Amino acid sequence: MRKGYFYSLVFALLSVASVAATAAPEAKAVVSSVVTEAAAGGKTQKVDLNSADVATLQRELAGVGEAKARAIVTYRDNNGPFASADELLEVKGIGKALLESNRDKIEVN
Repeated sequence: MRKGYFYSLVFALLSVASVAATAAPEAKAVVSSVVTEAAAGGKTQKVDLNSADVATLQRELAGVGEAKARAIVTYRDNNGPFASADELLEVKGIGKALLESNRDKIEVN
């Protein structure tokens, strides 16, 4: 009788552990797909450096306030349209870190 009780208890513990182990990855997959869908739905359009105004640059680019946005527009007005996103490094106050953090949001048309 004691052996039967012991084996039943071991079987129950292993069953619970098995169910928990197989259920955990599914829950993670569901959360991942929800996060992916939310990120895809929240995509914003890219900012064209050659046509964006100060307010758009300030609103859409991380780390760009009014002064840097004005500097970008002033540079564009003085030197003509941007040939590439890397040309932003010529603008006073724009460094490599700022360019890299915004590279996926920038386009040049």
